[in-house]
Amino acid sequence: MAGKVSSNPNEFLLPDVGEGLESADLIEWKVSVGDKVESQQIIAMVETAKALTEICSPRDGVIAKLHGKPGETIKIHAVFVTFEGGPGSAPEPKKFDNGKAEKQPLAVLRNNDPEKSDDRTVDHTDAGTVVGSLSGADYSAVEGKVRAAPAVRRMARDMGVDIENVRGTGIGGRVTLRDVESAGNGAKPASTPSSRRPPKLDLQDFPASTPARAGPAPSRQTTNIPAGQDVLRTPFKGVRRVIADRLSQSVRTAVHFTVMDEADISELDNFRKRLIGATGEKLTYLPFVAAAVCMALREPEYQRMNSTVDDPNQEIITHRSVHLGIATDTESGLMVPVIRDAGAMGVVQLSRQIGTIAAAARSRTIAREDLAGSTFTISNVGSLAGRFATPIINYPEVGILAVGRARDGVVVRSKMIGVGKLLPLSLSCDHRVVDGGLAALLLARIIELLQSPDQLIPAE
Repeated sequence: MAGKVSSNPNEFLLPDVGEGLESADLIEWKVSVGDKVESQQIIAMVETAKALTEICSPRDGVIAKLHGKPGETIKIHAVFVTFEGGPGSAPEPKKFDNGKAEKQPLAVLRNNDPEKSDDRTVDHTDAGTVVGSLSGADYSAVEGKVRAAPAVRRMARDMGVDIENVRGTGIGGRVTLRDVESAGNGAKPASTPSSRRPPKLDLQDFPASTPARAGPAPSRQTTNIPAGQDVLRTPFKGVRRVIADRLSQSVRTAVHFTVMDEADISELDNFRKRLIGATGEKLTYLPFVAAAVCMALREPEYQRMNSTVDDPNQEIITHRSVHLGIATDTESGLMVPVIRDAGAMGVVQLSRQIGTIAAAARSRTIAREDLAGSTFTISNVGSLAGRFATPIINYPEVGILAVGRARDGVVVRSKMIGVGKLLPLSLSCDHRVVDGGLAALLLARIIELLQSPDQLIPAE
């Protein structure tokens, strides 16, 4: 991804960190005026597009001036740091690889499906890390070194993993947080998306020694008005501004409608408890819902719901693989990390993946490639409170499912009234792409799968 440089070699411009935005909010300087820094040393933290981004020095040198104070909004390509020395005295910068903008077939970026590729190409604007690019070069990767973001390298050091021996599965072969975690656990790195059938869930694959995963933490987005003040004015910027812009775009563009129903998950609840006993893992209802959604979206009758809209080209892009977004509540706002090729995973694998990406999102260590590219989203509002909802579509997707809080309620089975476990579900769709009948049928199919949990374990 090409970037701009100043005519003064001692001026470092704030690079485009891959979000396509015009500015970034300066969070913290890691250096001071007069400090001697090395190439690739972290000099600042900025916030943009729901992620904290580390800005690294492009060269060795001494800091002469820092442009901006924490809390200020800095324009992309504005002067960010000035190094000591007169014009033309800057040392020769270190070489970087991947110096040209990457091009990928449009179908690969949209569908990850080579069978549907065409001759069109688009610029790849996301370097696949939490850093970004500088002067046409990916400054997460110095020549001769493994391509990885500073946060990824730090995690590798903390886990005692030799990053030089980790195979990267990120864009351009970059090592991601998931790759390091897999290497630290002795597992193979995550595979790239494919159209393979979901594997059969085998309880022998999940020993009882596997540690239980903690459930989602409640929101801590609190506001305290100082004593003596009647109002508190907070700048509408950073994460909140990005969320507002994206939700506004969705509401302005997609034509929303919502269908709602409840699933009798009494049998699923018993099945879940048996699976917990067999695996030793803590399993919520969410991975079962995710498995049902993926299974339904892979069926020909409902594949249209696994689509995104390319409004500039007036196209509906239907995807073969299900890349599932999981809306996650964090202290900084709502984030939607993505599970790639979720349709190829079983319930326990999905549970593990949900826990991993949610934890990374809440700690702000998640890579940007894990925050983009979803084809359908689930929002688990019931983990906090509430039954039904009218969720906003994660544009450019065409569908989002909100899962409410499970409760005991009256059910009718074989014309007999009893008490069962009910799970509220709310499905919002883009009426430009999806008719009400298809949405209702998809919701009914998801409920059918949840009420017959044995179907969630695919046959050989």
